[in-house]
Amino acid sequence: MSLSDFPRVELAHKPTALEAMPNMSATLGGPNLYMKRDDCTGLAMGGNKARQLEYYLGEAVAQEADTVIITGAVQSNFVRQAAAAARKLGMDIHIQLEERVAGKDETYRTSGNVLLDKLLGATMHSFPVGEDEAAADAALEKIADDVRAAGGKPYVVHLGIDHPPLGSLGYVESALETVGQAESQSIRLDAVVLASGSAATHSGFLVGLRQGGSKVPVYGICVRRGAEQQLPRVQRRVREVAEMVGATDVVGDDDVMVRDTWLGPGYGELTPEVTEALEMTAQTEGILLDPVYTAKTMAGLIGLVREGAFGADENVLFLHTGGQPALFGYAQLLA
Repeated sequence: MSLSDFPRVELAHKPTALEAMPNMSATLGGPNLYMKRDDCTGLAMGGNKARQLEYYLGEAVAQEADTVIITGAVQSNFVRQAAAAARKLGMDIHIQLEERVAGKDETYRTSGNVLLDKLLGATMHSFPVGEDEAAADAALEKIADDVRAAGGKPYVVHLGIDHPPLGSLGYVESALETVGQAESQSIRLDAVVLASGSAATHSGFLVGLRQGGSKVPVYGICVRRGAEQQLPRVQRRVREVAEMVGATDVVGDDDVMVRDTWLGPGYGELTPEVTEALEMTAQTEGILLDPVYTAKTMAGLIGLVREGAFGADENVLFLHTGGQPALFGYAQLLA
């Protein structure tokens, strides 16, 4: 099969820019840094989930669903963009917010993505656990049962590892887009650094690079779980995505690299390295990151540069997956 064999709807502004970061490169005194601007996908303030949702909601439309149901953290970018996508397609939306980050204040619970969820008219559900994907998905099925009982036709976006990674297809496409942009701009890419959480973006981008003929190393920076748990998760997703798009002969388990050096206490938790990455990127390039995914990933890139992982003349690509609305949920902590 190929990407064109899967149903898809148009949600994202594409192609997103591939641009240089000369000021940050000079500040770090290391390689030439570039950024793939998937924060600029357009849907409800942008972010990587727009690409993923094109395939999930493509299937939903094919199934004639009228309601989307999804789960995520309180400040989830995925549920915010799912709500926007559902509204754009004339569907109802139920979102379940998981308690993944302990001890957060009222600002965290009412501003940022939560504010946007409410503006989009989502029906909100709370789930008291933060690290039990199977239980969270099971709770979604109960919501789906209620929707059916009321005469609706629900489509559930599962995030657990035992469900097909349809959203990864959006990042196969993004990687192929990136390979083409680098060629047209005469940029020789030597490495990619990206966030590794659910593994949908990580696995899709890696498979897409290999399918597009690029053999560059992809550094997955852990943002939710440690490397010991994350490595087999990404490897499994890579195998599944490669099978979905007929690329099993170009990518394997050995292509997967993950680093948890910059994870800190866990998902959504700030560290000095995360704060430094937020400030450095803003103050050198005028680019905003988010505290949960991209700033932690940028902390990883900065750390890798300082470790000497890249040569001074190498070109390193950072995948900006968006998430800036979450900044407002962390306002007091960042202050």
